[in-house]
Amino acid sequence: MTSSFLRRPGLWLALLPLACGRLGAQGVDIVPRPLHVETAADSFRLRSDMAITCDAPLAPQARYLQETLAGPTGWDLELRPGARRADIRLTLADSASLPAEGYRLTVERRRVSIEAADAAGAFYGVQSLLQLFPPEVYDRVRRRGVSWAAPCVRISDAPNRPWRGMMLDVARYFFDKEFVKKYIDMMAMYKLNRLQLHMIDDSGWRLEIKKYPRLTQVGAWAGPDENRLGGYYTQDDMRELIAYARVRGVEIVPELEFPAHILSAIVAYPELGCTGEQHKVPVQHFISRDLLCVGKESSLRFLEDVLDEVCALFPSPVIGIGGDEAVYTRWESCPRCRAVMEREGLAKASELQGWLTNVVARMAARRGRTVLGWEEIIQRGPVETPVTALIWHNVADTIQATRTGHKAVLTPCTHLYFDFPEGATPGEVKHATWMPPIPLEKTYGIEVNDYAPTSTVVGVQGSMWADQFIHGTTLQEIALIDENRSERYMEYFTFPRLLALAEVAWTPKALRSYPSFLSRLSRQYARLDAKGCGYRVPEPVIAATEPAGDSLRVTLAPAVAGAPIVYTTDGSYPTIHSARYTAPVTVARAADLRAMTVVSPRHYSLPTYMPPDYSAYAAYGTFTAAWKPLDLQPGPATWRLDCSGKVTANGTYDVTFVQTRGSKALRLGRLRLVKRDAVSAEAAPADNTGGHHTYTLTVTDFEAGTPYYLEVETDAGGTNDSAGLVFVRKH
Repeated sequence: MTSSFLRRPGLWLALLPLACGRLGAQGVDIVPRPLHVETAADSFRLRSDMAITCDAPLAPQARYLQETLAGPTGWDLELRPGARRADIRLTLADSASLPAEGYRLTVERRRVSIEAADAAGAFYGVQSLLQLFPPEVYDRVRRRGVSWAAPCVRISDAPNRPWRGMMLDVARYFFDKEFVKKYIDMMAMYKLNRLQLHMIDDSGWRLEIKKYPRLTQVGAWAGPDENRLGGYYTQDDMRELIAYARVRGVEIVPELEFPAHILSAIVAYPELGCTGEQHKVPVQHFISRDLLCVGKESSLRFLEDVLDEVCALFPSPVIGIGGDEAVYTRWESCPRCRAVMEREGLAKASELQGWLTNVVARMAARRGRTVLGWEEIIQRGPVETPVTALIWHNVADTIQATRTGHKAVLTPCTHLYFDFPEGATPGEVKHATWMPPIPLEKTYGIEVNDYAPTSTVVGVQGSMWADQFIHGTTLQEIALIDENRSERYMEYFTFPRLLALAEVAWTPKALRSYPSFLSRLSRQYARLDAKGCGYRVPEPVIAATEPAGDSLRVTLAPAVAGAPIVYTTDGSYPTIHSARYTAPVTVARAADLRAMTVVSPRHYSLPTYMPPDYSAYAAYGTFTAAWKPLDLQPGPATWRLDCSGKVTANGTYDVTFVQTRGSKALRLGRLRLVKRDAVSAEAAPADNTGGHHTYTLTVTDFEAGTPYYLEVETDAGGTNDSAGLVFVRKH
């Protein structure tokens, strides 16, 4: 991210006047940006003798406001439901005067009124009001000496899209209900309204189904007893979460998963699979080839029974069924599944998934529900019952939903998968690597047209996957010392990109402005701190660079309002004790300056990082690795290098080795692409003349979420002085 701003210093020069003060004189820094804001010079000051009143249907939202204010102020404001007069009033508007989830917030010197279309709109009005108070309003303990003042404003607001979601993966790694509540709180704070809970996957079944107790007795746990991983939600747990979310305007969308990603159920009930083999719930990430056997009536009864309990439990009109990443070899070799293909006139096994989607969509329709699934559910044959597809490969795939009469929610892995890092800064915490980083600006800049009742795309959704917890053990917690490492990890990757998602989902395209968003975001970090929510601290911004003789003069700007910047000028890694930035600094080279944002002694950013310029090698593809003297053996050896994130799909790839120095030409032998520990593709020795060696590999078994490596036979000719670069290009 830093390097992109270095190439566009004008953006941050324009923002510099805002770095020292709030956006606008009245301090209206609301995220997501409201539709219409009018400000006045005065302010409303909260007092201990004030009261809150509401229309009866809005009592839960009024109580939420009362409880939120009680923590930091120490005041239990009186709640008077139905009273005519009070200092803060929540009322329902005439149904024709506001759209669904809309609100009007009026803050005057003596009173506050929130007029809403419905309970969700009232809650969003409360959220905008809270964002007008000082950040300490989110604290749960009393804060003395704070002036509880909010600027006088008139806000008219409503969402642009009906579906504004996040997907939380609780299947790969189980998060207890208290963390799910916190996640709901943070979504609701920024006016997101759908939480898709990914509860079933190969590595765990997380929802109690009373008719099939082994799903949670067996399928919810992995590993030996002393190191057991897992957990699940009882139906009472889920009712509690649903009620908690309802007050906050959030609908919990349950996601089952089939025909693939269902090994946890097959472990519990082997007869659900094609082979009947007894497996174990995995403790390491992989995508099982075992599928739900569609050739058995018992499998379809299983789905009916599970749907019965899920529909009785969840009020959501939408039920997720997964449907992604199925590999059909089990169906192809299963006589029962092949018999269904013959009976239904299907030419290939993949079409069985389309048939199954039709069956389940009809099951859901009989229960008054609509099916939601990953985009594969509309790509495996015609589906007659209308469904909603989660578009995760490419935004352009919505065309297929349009042509086939289905709806779509955009959650493309290129913009809205938050398990990918924000940048490629060295030192970034463990993350998914099968796609490039997704900077905050890229999330904010996703191309989404404004919503209309005729739109195929009903909304946008971020996805936060937890499969990194089962890529080895480096993220596993020690329960006996009550660690919350997993929760902090999820928050680190979710925030601040969730705020960018929220503004894209809520605010019409004409009102979205990335510079405005950044300015408001810089003051949201204090609110995240007060809420006790972790986040990735952004690096300081390189606002300008200018020549200073033979040196370079660099101006930095804060990315977090009020947070100091520390720096070094010799290329060394800064610490919280390094020199504090107060004025532009001069360095011999840009790379000599390393600066970081310090929110607290235990919460700070990575140092600024300006990657080398590889534009001269653009024809060879994406930079993947480098070697320098002593990295390679002087004699024959095999060099293994990580290329995760460069192999992104099936297809043909060129791998080019460019030698940049060395007294002898590096000789290269056979090249292998390794997926985990198995060879995925390989190529014969390259032409060893000219210092540029290009191999061509064909990938036919791509697996998302899996690390990839290149292994190449090398011979440096007895020297240790070879250096060079490696690039990967997809045809």
